[in-house]
Amino acid sequence: MFQDKILTCRDCGQEFTFSASEQEFYAEKGFENEPGRCPSCRQARKAANNGGRRSGGFGARPQRQMYPATCSNCGVETEVPFQPSGEKPVYCRDCYQSMRRY
Repeated sequence: MFQDKILTCRDCGQEFTFSASEQEFYAEKGFENEPGRCPSCRQARKAANNGGRRSGGFGARPQRQMYPATCSNCGVETEVPFQPSGEKPVYCRDCYQSMRRY
């Protein structure tokens, strides 16, 4: 059903082969567009986009600042992604998850 295609990279202008197996993979994943970049430009772009970010692949967010806190429920030392003001209770992950269930 699929046949190899020769495409031109939008970044470097070099021709590359969009193989039948790659086309089948794209179809299985529901991708509708053909790749616009050759494999080496795709790899370079992915590496540039992940510069200074934690691992996680495409769309990874920068590391979040965490603040030390003491759980208001069990007293364990924990870290939270906001600066506790002391006006409201702060919970560790386990206590927070158990409270969310109800």
